[in-house]
Amino acid sequence: MLNQVVLVGRLTRDISVNKSDHGKVATIPIAVPRSFKNTEGTYDTDFIDCIAFDHVAENTSEYCSKGDIVGVKGRIQSKIVEEDDKKRNELEVICEKITFLSSKKQEEE
Repeated sequence: MLNQVVLVGRLTRDISVNKSDHGKVATIPIAVPRSFKNTEGTYDTDFIDCIAFDHVAENTSEYCSKGDIVGVKGRIQSKIVEEDDKKRNELEVICEKITFLSSKKQEEE
């Protein structure tokens, strides 16, 4: 069996690291454009929240900012969320590695 995902996209906001029972954690939201056009002739974009822990979260927060392009390698994890007495299954990407591909600062220079 294999559970592995690779994403390349832009950060949609600056990252902040929080402390939890499991150590340091950060939600890293990225925008990933699709590689094909929709029926209107434009490219759709998927907005995906990735969860990073400890040094991966800290490094991303320290070296990356909104608009930077990152590569994410990780796995998909499901969890059950309960709202208004209804249970639903939610998917999230757990980051194993984040590669800093380009910075918006570099592009402006």
